[in-house]
Amino acid sequence: MQTLYLIRHTTPNITPGICYGQFDTDVADSFASEAANALNWLPPVELVIASPLLRAQRLAEYLAQQQRCPSLSDARLMELHFGDWEGRAWNDIARGEIDAWAADTLNYASPNGESAQQMMRRVQDALLDVTRLPQRHIALVAHSGSIRALLAQLSAIPLAHTLNWQIDFGAVIGVKLNNSRT
Repeated sequence: MQTLYLIRHTTPNITPGICYGQFDTDVADSFASEAANALNWLPPVELVIASPLLRAQRLAEYLAQQQRCPSLSDARLMELHFGDWEGRAWNDIARGEIDAWAADTLNYASPNGESAQQMMRRVQDALLDVTRLPQRHIALVAHSGSIRALLAQLSAIPLAHTLNWQIDFGAVIGVKLNNSRT
């Protein structure tokens, strides 16, 4: 039996109101205390796998160092790609585009971005590979969107049911797998 610990990165260093799905930004000054808090909630793990985005990598490196285990990167754990919206203020994005996304959050892809369903497929592929690893206790450092997709897959519930779930910065969610259906 495997146990996965899904961990959201700490607070990013970005102005509020900016769209930053795969926009690569560093962590805020609160990193040290938030990382220590996440470590406090994390039982011993044998491996840390993280999104390659800096805000996830910083936490993954810290956790792996403190846990004395290896750390790997997996791009399939990245946040939803918002394409042309990345790095822009939400208020500067055309209202019609925002309305189209809000009307179909699962299937709408922003210009040059991806839909939530596309993100779900890549996260599912990553999860399948993780369940094949020999390690029994694995930390996955990711983002709220990719963590929701992981939880939907692990719970066998539609992704749409997870879209409003609040996942705080630095949150640690433990999930035991039976590995027979994942």
